[in-house]
Amino acid sequence: MHSAETTVDGEDVRRVVTLAVDALRDADPRGWEAKAGTLEWTCRETLEHLADDLFTYAARFGLTKPPTDRLLPFRTSSDRSGGPANVISVERAAGPEGLLIIVEACGGLLASVLRTAPSTTVAYHVFGPSDTEGFAAMAMVETLVHTHDIARGLGLEWSPPRELCARVLKKLFPHVALVGDAWDTLLWATGRIALPDRPRLTEWRWYGTQGATRSP
Repeated sequence: MHSAETTVDGEDVRRVVTLAVDALRDADPRGWEAKAGTLEWTCRETLEHLADDLFTYAARFGLTKPPTDRLLPFRTSSDRSGGPANVISVERAAGPEGLLIIVEACGGLLASVLRTAPSTTVAYHVFGPSDTEGFAAMAMVETLVHTHDIARGLGLEWSPPRELCARVLKKLFPHVALVGDAWDTLLWATGRIALPDRPRLTEWRWYGTQGATRSP
């Protein structure tokens, strides 16, 4: 039984992805080759990586019994050395709008699969096997923080709903004390920023394993 303060689901994924797409849609089309925040990837590469995350999360739950000890055997490729290795890629001629369409489609696919998969289904993740709710929270974190990275590169503002940030913090970062602004805390917990009393993290992780708990 999960508390209302930590419960997340596919519709939360759909909501976050929609907000992210709306926030990025008005960006200057010429800015997408800029670096995404502090990442070594461009804004375009980072958004394509996000679409790939959403798609591969969804694919896990297309199986009745997903493997819990390995990734699905997709073939990955990268456009350049140091770029993200993805299962899917977006036609460059489609431009930024094409990227946004694919991200929204992959987010909708994940939301739909999570809604229909039994809540007891567990699938593999590098940080430990997790259930549907855990993967919903992971997808939300990926979307929230990578939209932050991209928005920085594009010179846009991105300020997501704090209640969503608070719920994924409590779900995936039980070892992080939520003090003050939930969005700032999530950015700190994922190594994006320093806070007045917390140096910026150089290593970080979440805890999505089913039934996992960590002391703050």
